[in-house]
Amino acid sequence: MASSREYLQYILEQLSEPEEITYREMMGEFIIYYRDKIVGGIYDDRLLVKPVGSAVDYMPTVKYESPYAGAKEMLLVEEVDDKAFLTGLFRAMYDDLPTPKPKKKK
Repeated sequence: MASSREYLQYILEQLSEPEEITYREMMGEFIIYYRDKIVGGIYDDRLLVKPVGSAVDYMPTVKYESPYAGAKEMLLVEEVDDKAFLTGLFRAMYDDLPTPKPKKKK
């Protein structure tokens, strides 16, 4: 089941405070970036983030879920209605996220 654009727009509105939130559509789902680093994505209308230590520490109850069959588990973000929580989560995670690999020149 693909994620809806309506859910994507809702999440983007909830993340309107931190600058440089972008996304990329991939196979009916959406990868979410914060300042050019992949934070997580929207899969089956669920916000999932990478299981970095700061994210685990930030969320009071952590649930691991797979974005799709055969994928590594990620953290389910249940507090999507709380703008301050989401903003804090993304900011807390930033330093723990891997730096993107340089793009190859064509």
